[in-house]
Amino acid sequence: MRKLIAALLLSLPASAFAATPETAVLDVQNMTCSMCSITIHKALEKVPGVMDAKVDYDHKTATVKYDADKTNPAALVNATTKAGFPSTLHGGAKK
Repeated sequence: MRKLIAALLLSLPASAFAATPETAVLDVQNMTCSMCSITIHKALEKVPGVMDAKVDYDHKTATVKYDADKTNPAALVNATTKAGFPSTLHGGAKK
Protein backbone atom coordinates (compact mmCIF):
# COMPACT_ATOMS: atom_id res chain seq x y z
CA MET A 1 0.00 0.00 0.00
CA ARG A 2 2.87 2.41 0.80
CA LYS A 3 4.39 1.81 -2.62
CA LEU A 4 1.08 2.61 -4.29
CA ILE A 5 0.73 5.88 -2.37
CA ALA A 6 4.34 6.81 -3.10
CA ALA A 7 3.85 6.07 -6.80
CA LEU A 8 0.71 8.21 -6.90
CA LEU A 9 2.46 11.12 -5.20
CA LEU A 10 5.41 10.90 -7.59
CA SER A 11 3.10 10.90 -10.58
CA LEU A 12 1.52 14.22 -9.60
CA PRO A 13 2.90 17.23 -11.46
CA ALA A 14 5.15 19.53 -9.46
CA SER A 15 2.62 22.32 -9.98
CA ALA A 16 0.24 20.45 -7.68
CA PHE A 17 2.50 21.41 -4.78
CA ALA A 18 3.42 24.89 -5.99
CA ALA A 19 2.26 28.02 -4.22
CA THR A 20 -0.71 29.90 -5.58
CA PRO A 21 0.48 32.35 -8.23
CA GLU A 22 0.54 36.00 -7.23
CA THR A 23 -0.05 39.05 -9.38
CA ALA A 24 1.81 42.34 -9.35
CA VAL A 25 0.86 45.44 -11.30
CA LEU A 26 3.74 47.73 -12.15
CA ASP A 27 3.54 51.38 -13.19
CA VAL A 28 6.16 51.65 -15.94
CA GLN A 29 7.97 54.84 -16.96
CA ASN A 30 9.59 55.80 -20.28
CA MET A 31 7.12 53.96 -22.52
CA THR A 32 6.99 56.22 -25.55
CA CYS A 33 5.80 53.80 -28.22
CA SER A 34 4.09 50.45 -28.54
CA MET A 35 7.45 48.78 -29.31
CA CYS A 36 8.56 49.61 -25.76
CA SER A 37 6.00 47.15 -24.45
CA ILE A 38 7.75 44.31 -26.31
CA THR A 39 11.06 45.12 -24.60
CA ILE A 40 9.37 45.25 -21.19
CA HIS A 41 7.53 41.99 -21.83
CA LYS A 42 10.75 40.21 -22.80
CA ALA A 43 12.58 41.56 -19.75
CA LEU A 44 9.85 40.30 -17.43
CA GLU A 45 9.65 36.89 -19.10
CA LYS A 46 13.35 36.35 -18.36
CA VAL A 47 12.77 36.57 -14.61
CA PRO A 48 12.64 33.05 -13.13
CA GLY A 49 9.18 32.37 -11.74
CA VAL A 50 7.27 34.69 -14.07
CA MET A 51 4.32 32.77 -15.51
CA ASP A 52 2.72 35.54 -17.56
CA ALA A 53 3.31 39.21 -18.29
CA LYS A 54 0.93 41.61 -19.99
CA VAL A 55 2.10 45.12 -20.81
CA ASP A 56 -0.46 47.85 -21.43
CA TYR A 57 1.06 50.73 -23.39
CA ASP A 58 -2.03 52.93 -23.07
CA HIS A 59 -2.07 52.73 -19.26
CA LYS A 60 1.73 52.42 -18.89
CA THR A 61 1.40 49.30 -16.72
CA ALA A 62 2.60 45.72 -16.65
CA THR A 63 0.56 43.00 -14.99
CA VAL A 64 2.73 40.05 -14.01
CA LYS A 65 1.63 36.65 -12.74
CA TYR A 66 4.49 34.98 -10.86
CA ASP A 67 5.46 32.18 -8.49
CA ALA A 68 6.21 33.83 -5.14
CA ASP A 69 8.55 30.95 -4.25
CA LYS A 70 10.82 31.92 -7.15
CA THR A 71 10.57 35.70 -7.46
CA ASN A 72 9.09 38.83 -5.94
CA PRO A 73 7.92 42.29 -7.00
CA ALA A 74 11.36 43.81 -6.34
CA ALA A 75 12.90 41.47 -8.93
CA LEU A 76 10.21 42.46 -11.44
CA VAL A 77 10.90 46.16 -10.85
CA ASN A 78 14.62 45.48 -11.21
CA ALA A 79 14.08 43.69 -14.55
CA THR A 80 12.14 46.55 -16.12
CA THR A 81 14.57 49.12 -14.74
CA LYS A 82 17.57 47.29 -16.18
CA ALA A 83 15.77 47.24 -19.53
CA GLY A 84 15.53 51.04 -19.42
CA PHE A 85 12.00 51.29 -18.09
CA PRO A 86 11.96 52.13 -14.38
CA SER A 87 8.84 50.90 -12.65
CA THR A 88 7.14 50.93 -9.28
CA LEU A 89 4.61 48.63 -7.71
CA HIS A 90 1.15 50.03 -8.52
CA GLY A 91 -0.41 51.46 -5.40
CA GLY A 92 2.52 50.21 -3.34
CA ALA A 93 0.81 46.86 -2.72
CA LYS A 94 0.89 43.46 -4.30
CA LYS A 95 -2.10 41.31 -5.09
